[in-house]
Amino acid sequence: MAPRKRAPSVQQTIHNIEVDRTHHLTGPFQPPTPLEARTPRKPKVHAPSEDPFYATRGLWDDIKTLRWMRVPSSAFKLMMIPIVLFCITKVALPNGPNPFEPMLFISHEVPNSSKGDSRYAKGPMDIMFIAYHIIAFSFIRQFTLFNIIHPLGLWLGLKRGLKLERFGEQAYAVLYYGTMGFWGIFIMKELPTWWYDTKYYWIDYPHWEMLPNLKRYYLMHFSYWLQQLLILSLKLEKPRSDFKELVVHHIVTIWLIGWSYGINLTLIGNAVFVSMDIPDVFLALSKICNYLKYDTTKAFTFVNFFVIWTYFRHWLNLRIMWSVWTEFELVPASTRLFSPWDGVWMANWMRYQIFIPILLLQFLNLFWYYLMCRILYRAVFGGEISDDRSDDEDDGKDD
Repeated sequence: MAPRKRAPSVQQTIHNIEVDRTHHLTGPFQPPTPLEARTPRKPKVHAPSEDPFYATRGLWDDIKTLRWMRVPSSAFKLMMIPIVLFCITKVALPNGPNPFEPMLFISHEVPNSSKGDSRYAKGPMDIMFIAYHIIAFSFIRQFTLFNIIHPLGLWLGLKRGLKLERFGEQAYAVLYYGTMGFWGIFIMKELPTWWYDTKYYWIDYPHWEMLPNLKRYYLMHFSYWLQQLLILSLKLEKPRSDFKELVVHHIVTIWLIGWSYGINLTLIGNAVFVSMDIPDVFLALSKICNYLKYDTTKAFTFVNFFVIWTYFRHWLNLRIMWSVWTEFELVPASTRLFSPWDGVWMANWMRYQIFIPILLLQFLNLFWYYLMCRILYRAVFGGEISDDRSDDEDDGKDD
């Protein structure tokens, strides 16, 4: 019987992550590769958009193979079909029900809610909105990358290849998380939970009547993460070395979004979204400055990101966890029971169902925080936040 392979130690695992040039967090900050270790130059395509990997094979074939998720022209055609059908139906039946409306607009307005201050509940039509916006996000992402971000990267001096693709991913992350992060802050300002006034996560539960902005925000986040999970799990884009880790991360994120939406905890969900999205903007900015070799700026952005990450992903998340543990009793006694059909889920044992996932998320954040501390330590004490490899490597291993 063959001897069992010994599992790597924690120290070895951390070392492997730190030296892995394809890892999504540590890879962009690796020091230069020695000249003799560089991979041979491979043929380059003119730009990522011209790579056959992103070429259409016809709309029907793209639909069958799900290539439309990475082909902007096919995603655009799919996105326009419900819009055209909605307009035709609106003209033909101006006063009748429009079956395409739930794809484009949020549904389930609370009956008798004020016209100027409407409220929305969750319901089965939300699935149609989510499905449509998976298509919309596929088009928006690829169109933005190919027509705006990649040309900008070339103009800024990046050569064509994987480094340009990674620059595109981070620039799109700035746009997405920046938009959703500041939209989340704007929504929080309209809520009683403004800037983590945690007691209102529980007072007057269940919070099943949502502001239209809050519901739209939640469902669009849900669509984005489902789209990203499909891209990863179906390998519709070139995978990184930490592919499995990212798939697990996306599954956990989708579970938390769906779970909080389902049990009417959208107020605490909004707070968690903001605490996660804002730091991702500054992480992506730090990586962009590194790709562009802006030496002074990349050091400033990394330190700035480190401070923002500390505040949002640790201090604010710990406040949320503290609230779950100590303020749960603020849930009205009449709704402290498990009755999903009545919209109430807050039996006493639910405290642990809420606390444990956020705790696990905090452990993951602490692990990343430890790696970032090591990067920062090397930068301050003789190291460098850098990725100065030659462009010969852009088409070899990932950045």
